[in-house]
Amino acid sequence: MSAEIKQSKKRKPLWLKVLIGVLIAIFVLVIGLAIYAYSVYDNAKKTVNDQMHNEVESIDRKVTKEKVNDLEPLNILLLGVDKRPGERGRSDSLMVLTLKPKQDQMKILSIPRDTRTTIIGRGTEDKINHAYAFGGVDMSINTVENLLDIELDYYVEMNMEGLVEFIDELGGITVQNDLDWVDKGFHYAEGELNLDGKQTLGYVRMRKQDSSGDFGRTGRQRQVIEAAINKGANIASVGKINSFIDILGSNMETNMDFDDMQDLLSNYANVRHNTEEYMLQGSGKRIDGIYYYIVPDEELAKAHNMIVETGSN
Repeated sequence: MSAEIKQSKKRKPLWLKVLIGVLIAIFVLVIGLAIYAYSVYDNAKKTVNDQMHNEVESIDRKVTKEKVNDLEPLNILLLGVDKRPGERGRSDSLMVLTLKPKQDQMKILSIPRDTRTTIIGRGTEDKINHAYAFGGVDMSINTVENLLDIELDYYVEMNMEGLVEFIDELGGITVQNDLDWVDKGFHYAEGELNLDGKQTLGYVRMRKQDSSGDFGRTGRQRQVIEAAINKGANIASVGKINSFIDILGSNMETNMDFDDMQDLLSNYANVRHNTEEYMLQGSGKRIDGIYYYIVPDEELAKAHNMIVETGSN
């Protein structure tokens, strides 16, 4: 057999070379994505379970697991905490997030931080945000459950300083502002506002320039939560996932473990499409020279019914 014939047998057709090249490229891409996805998954699982996860005595996880398995409504206490290293801090923001998967509905109930109530575990009446300062998350959970006559399934505590990093990593958020004011050189103009992290922190903290006081501030906090949820759910860059995980790992604490979060993402994600917001209604009153927000019993009953009702409205 001549050398020319041998060379022709070894030479591959052009179409076959192209096909092999394409298959190799696809294989490398798939393997690369699989490795990246695993690294994200592994990082997320370790961060949640090792850094963020914190069990509390006041919540029975077995009962919560049964609710999740049956797609029953869940109540989550959201605590926005101002806390610096070495300090316990205090809860600057308290909300109850109710997820109703069968109705594709989410309700956000804001509790003004000056609300006067019985602090469970101390037996005294005080501002509800003092529960965290006195006894941490457990005392806050027990006090909120007693106030609203409900059962909480999870809690999420977020250090407000971490909000700045989180919003910046999102690329900012957009809110509809109803009040015109200036703070630290930034003009919070009426209408649609695009806010970065520091501007968002100023947006949720301001109350002295708002005639509605804490009522207006908690309304802005609900806006930010909803905007962040929607922006995070629709964010295009999967390359930012590890950054979000690291930020949350340093600033967030919850009794959810990684499996809990996966269950909520799989079975409760659609609730965000139908959101209802409400704030406890009451009136200000000074007792022994201290300002309190007094919520009447009928208002507490209304809030309780709004949380526990099983209908679609």
